[in-house]
Amino acid sequence: MTADDSYDRIDDDDYPAYTMGRAAEMLGTTQGFLRAIGEARLITPLRSAGGHRRYSRYQLRIAARARELVDGGTPIEAACRIVVLEDQLEEAQRINTEYRRAAESAKPTTSA
Repeated sequence: MTADDSYDRIDDDDYPAYTMGRAAEMLGTTQGFLRAIGEARLITPLRSAGGHRRYSRYQLRIAARARELVDGGTPIEAACRIVVLEDQLEEAQRINTEYRRAAESAKPTTSA
């Protein structure tokens, strides 16, 4: 990947732009926390050519939500499950909204 390719992806939420150290710093947490949520399979960081973990902005948002729950006293495994369920609910609601819009647009119009 060239520098030009990297610039093209700067706004990509899924681009693994952040090292583990930088991600932990941004979240105000430890690298151990990031490893723990990785082991719990909440997020799976990509690996650089050298084998180092790299995180995307989307993954950092997920990690931040898990940290919020853990800071509130929720065990890490439960926090990870809650975040997964929240994400699934959001996706289901988005799909439901799309179906409703499609059904509304498919309704025949009646003229009086």
